[in-house]
Amino acid sequence: MANIKSQIKRIRTNEKAQLRNRSARSAIKTAVRRFRDALTSGDSTKIAEELRAASKTLDIAVTKGVLHGNAAANKKSSMAKAAHKAGVK
Repeated sequence: MANIKSQIKRIRTNEKAQLRNRSARSAIKTAVRRFRDALTSGDSTKIAEELRAASKTLDIAVTKGVLHGNAAANKKSSMAKAAHKAGVK
């Protein structure tokens, strides 16, 4: 354990950020998994809805600094490509 007051505070804030980031990453994984499940179901309205929800989750993660912007863009692009291939306009 640190002895310096500022370092003790830094440890506490890092733990809070770690929990927040873990929650955000979990939400991203859940949203992407729901999109993939919608793809396998074949329902175009559900695919479009889940694509929109997953894109929103990724955008929020980028604004919070959890995920790099290009990483989110790559995920969104691949999901949009898969949705287009499934027949969603």
